[in-house]
Amino acid sequence: QVQLVESGGGTVQPGGSLRLSCVASGLTFSTYLMSWYRQAPEKEREVIAVITSGGGTTNYADSVKGRFTISRDNDKNTVYLQMNSLKPEDTAVYYCKAWRVQRDYWGQGTQVTVSS
Repeated sequence: QVQLVESGGGTVQPGGSLRLSCVASGLTFSTYLMSWYRQAPEKEREVIAVITSGGGTTNYADSVKGRFTISRDNDKNTVYLQMNSLKPEDTAVYYCKAWRVQRDYWGQGTQVTVSS
């Protein structure tokens, strides 16, 4: 049974930082491309960061480029999202996703709220 469990969300002031974690189990983590998505109220879910299976390549949405960093530790079956210089518009539920051909799995999400 595959499980992805996100943690690290919370409420932070504008300009603050948070680090999200997503721990995977029940799959061969090192063979999956990992992504972070987010969904704000009344908006569609959007991909914001992607990292290849070996961690050698990352890509970011323009809205988070330069502020967020995705990384992974294949020994710990964990993908991270370091979020700096947070803005109110970053408020959303953040999800991790594991993907490879014909298979994809989602976590349950963790809420991030940026507010003064």
